[in-house]
Amino acid sequence: MELPIQYTKKMKELLGDDYPKYLDSFAESRYFGLRTNTLKLQPESLQDKKVFSLSPVPWCKEGFYYVEGERPAKHPYYHAGLYYLQEPSAMSPGAILPIEPGDRVLDICAAPGGKSTQLGARLQGEGLLVANDISTGRAKALLKNIELFGIRNSVVMSEAPSKLEERFQDYFDKILIDAPCSGEGMFRKEPDMVKSWDEGMLSFCQNEQAKILESCANMLGPGGMMLYSTCTFAIEENEKSIGDFLESHPEFSLVTIEKEHGFADGVNGLSQCARLYPHKIKGEGHFLALMQKQGERQEVTLAGEVGEGEKDLAPFYDFAKVTLQTKFVGTYKIFGDSLYLLPKEMPSMKGLRVLRTGWQLGAIKKGRFEPSQAFAMGLSKGDVTNVTDFSLQDDRVIRYLKGETVEEDGKDGWTLVCVEGYPLGWAKRQAGRLKNKYAVGWKWE
Repeated sequence: MELPIQYTKKMKELLGDDYPKYLDSFAESRYFGLRTNTLKLQPESLQDKKVFSLSPVPWCKEGFYYVEGERPAKHPYYHAGLYYLQEPSAMSPGAILPIEPGDRVLDICAAPGGKSTQLGARLQGEGLLVANDISTGRAKALLKNIELFGIRNSVVMSEAPSKLEERFQDYFDKILIDAPCSGEGMFRKEPDMVKSWDEGMLSFCQNEQAKILESCANMLGPGGMMLYSTCTFAIEENEKSIGDFLESHPEFSLVTIEKEHGFADGVNGLSQCARLYPHKIKGEGHFLALMQKQGERQEVTLAGEVGEGEKDLAPFYDFAKVTLQTKFVGTYKIFGDSLYLLPKEMPSMKGLRVLRTGWQLGAIKKGRFEPSQAFAMGLSKGDVTNVTDFSLQDDRVIRYLKGETVEEDGKDGWTLVCVEGYPLGWAKRQAGRLKNKYAVGWKWE
């Protein structure tokens, strides 16, 4: 691979005697990874299924390498949301930010959702995840991945950080900034990125990073923690961005990231940060800086959403009485014709560009309730009265995922379709046939 001359000069200065090893890494095969969805199963359970050749990613307890040539995206378990395909070094930010169930968490540059799904799974259904991306197009991919994972306590948005800053002063306990960057750590994985690299891009990215850091500093509550990450090696976008931020924000201090598994110290006097290099780890490359804001956490309460009345929810209650075995307690809200179950203490999102608020249960149309794909993905097999559970070997699984009607005897009505106990979507059984209700945009191709 032909690298830009100015880039190689910078890397020689950065790596010194290690530079030849870095160059040699371009001749090595890239690594492929997937991360278990711990909302649905534990990592050892996925490994025990032996559907792929998995070996652990050392810095992410739910992460695995899989063998090149295997196709986990073409497997029913992928459609059941049991894992997310993710480059192994990209698993590090979501693993290192210390998320606790009940936290208010912001992922500010979230699309396509790898880190958001990781953070959402670590919340274990408690607290609030706000997943934002300024690009509406990219935020749609983020939304699908949040739904696929069955994350019920999230808000998916597409806003400028400065607009969010106006609403969420001192609100969040944890913030992840996976900042826009020049992508030098992706050169081996995506060689086309080399063509777009230049000094102007570094300057542009550094300017954007500074603005995002500033907004997030004001949204993080006292005592909260913020993790800044990039997939680049440029000092300008890493230690320089963090150093400038710390100089103007004395209320923040770096938290040391343990240097295990081949992680290297940050440079320019910021050894508390971590650098991941492809010649030192089994992965592409990342930079990590973990910071804490001084002070004691103060509870910030924002105006919340008001729930619907019993009469408005009657079609859903009729559906639940026949179809559900579990009662879901919370604030039910109707937007348009869609019904949502909102996270506890959900703040009002009025005036913001929101793609999804909470758990979309379905639509109320002409006095009837029709369950959504997102509703199915957030359920467990035991939550529903009427279930059909196919084995992996049953060809009806793939036929269902392709949108076909399949034959299956049982009680008529709305039916949750599962594979090996894990929900895939809905069907409506009638006279021994399952009329397919799988989401059109999700179909197996």
